[in-house]
Amino acid sequence: MADIHLEYVVPEDDFTRAGEASADLKARLKKLGLSSEAIRKVSISLYEGEINLAIHAKGGRISVDVAPDNVHMCLRDDGPGIPDVALAMREGYSTAPDEVRSLGFGAGMGLPNMKKYADEFEIESTVGVGTTVCMRVFV
Repeated sequence: MADIHLEYVVPEDDFTRAGEASADLKARLKKLGLSSEAIRKVSISLYEGEINLAIHAKGGRISVDVAPDNVHMCLRDDGPGIPDVALAMREGYSTAPDEVRSLGFGAGMGLPNMKKYADEFEIESTVGVGTTVCMRVFV
């Protein structure tokens, strides 16, 4: 399998389009014959990230590199940044507004699930600058 590089844009506050990147990547990984477990981990991690970009970060950009032994995903935004990353990593902690919660999002599981389902997880955030999350799933 040759290395594949993909780029996606996640628009702000567009919950009908958030999820398109993970759905597209899932379909591509199925065609490549990756294991269902690896595809599940990639899909969950990336979907949670997409939703976070739409809710908290005024949208953002995703780059994905698929190699023979792993899928590497980086999500970047120019949003407000996360003041307390340790607090944001706690299950159930959320700063999602009520209107987002009324849609069924914002339960405070995004970052924890991203970390849980990725084999490697890194987050860097600067208030007023933005956030970058990189994840790797070994296949």
